[in-house]
Amino acid sequence: MTSSSTLRSIETLMTGLIDYAGLFPPSQLDMAMATQNYARDLRSSYERFLSRFICPASRLDELSEHGAALMPGTYATSGYREHADFQDPWQISAIIIGDLEENLERIYAFNERHDSETNGLAMVDALEMKIGSPSEIDDLLDTIPEMIVPAFELPKEVIFGGDPRGFVAAMAGTGAVAKIRCGGVTSDLFPSSADIARFIVACHRADVPFKATAGLHHPLRSEHALTYEPNAPRGVMHGFVNVFLAGAMVRHCNGFAETEAVRLLDDGDASHFRFESDRVGWTEFEIDVAQLAQARESFATGYGSCSFKEPTDDLKSLGWL
Repeated sequence: MTSSSTLRSIETLMTGLIDYAGLFPPSQLDMAMATQNYARDLRSSYERFLSRFICPASRLDELSEHGAALMPGTYATSGYREHADFQDPWQISAIIIGDLEENLERIYAFNERHDSETNGLAMVDALEMKIGSPSEIDDLLDTIPEMIVPAFELPKEVIFGGDPRGFVAAMAGTGAVAKIRCGGVTSDLFPSSADIARFIVACHRADVPFKATAGLHHPLRSEHALTYEPNAPRGVMHGFVNVFLAGAMVRHCNGFAETEAVRLLDDGDASHFRFESDRVGWTEFEIDVAQLAQARESFATGYGSCSFKEPTDDLKSLGWL
């Protein structure tokens, strides 16, 4: 049985870590199922691990149609009503595809509609979009309102063997979040551990928070099926514990440089990781829980996953929950 002292450090790592991306591959659920899953998981034993619902801005009307009855507020008429009334409004991260201003109009309309308990309480307070060059960032930030936190996804060619520093430096001091894609439904979409470590270190040096997406269904680096299809291709997937503990160590552990981050990101041996009452460690390195909490709050912010069950089930299998 996992002790309460062990649970405290893993909870610090996990609280608010997972943005639910059930609409996206490999799950690619319809809106009705995705919203039902999100509402269910907000009532689960591990609801504190769950953060935003990720939705394309172009599908916000559909989210209203299927999600309103599940959101907190007087509109809730389903079996979720009893619990929904005591929840905070749903937080939504909108994926921007196409014209930014048109997408923002959709966001404003959604936020106005769901500012009322009658319609179910929810708010788009973050957006995510791909960018092609650092020079785009200033113009985008001039358009995006301060109430919405933007996450700018770096191009694949910059992450894969490239130099992310110019992109990250352009976000410094702006409140923007740098976003890295850590995988996909084919093995060629997975950056190397060296690529991820280089990105994390660049974010640390520029004091820019980061988030991740894709390919992080499991706690530790290991081989898995890349989709949920029968006879799906298999590949080595990065672990979310690897990525976010590496971020926290880069941020707060003396002597933990890029080389050490690559080693941690490559490590799939659970016995090398320690979750204790007041600290967390990997091999000879460790930080205390306060440092871990600070890193999670302001630097290594979270990741998008199309599954909430897989990460929590795997943590239980490892004895960390």
